[in-house]
Amino acid sequence: MAGENAVRLRPPRNAVDRRAVGWWSARCLLAAGLPAAVLAVLGLLIEPARTWLLGPAVVLVALGVACTAFFPAWWFRVHRWEVTDEAVYVRTGALWQEWRIAPMSRIQTVDTVRGPLEQLFGLATVTVTTASSKGALRVEGLDHELAADLAERLTALTRATPGDAT
Repeated sequence: MAGENAVRLRPPRNAVDRRAVGWWSARCLLAAGLPAAVLAVLGLLIEPARTWLLGPAVVLVALGVACTAFFPAWWFRVHRWEVTDEAVYVRTGALWQEWRIAPMSRIQTVDTVRGPLEQLFGLATVTVTTASSKGALRVEGLDHELAADLAERLTALTRATPGDAT
């Protein structure tokens, strides 16, 4: 696309909601804490296997705390999103950063999801589905009202955008 309306890769302008750091932290702690708790309980109940169960539980807790201390703040600095009249831009990732663009003419569905932890933090995720083999674009960590407004805006923009004939 050589025209001035060409969609091109560029950094999205909007950061996710600051509460996403707490949401990501809770997810990290749960991901490490639940298996660690199971191992710890089993270690206390099964004396012959105590060392083999409590050791990995301690390692999981240490990894969970380390990940929680490091990754959520980093993800907050990296995750960006933006919606223009032409496209949805998303940048995600920590070690492997992914930048994606979904032109309005390629959007098939727009969904808003609020899992239990997201509800606790007042957040939501907007999922933009296209025909791409790479899968849907996800804008995570948005204020739930902003997510609802964004889904409504995307639906209106998509409806008003003529289909891509290519």
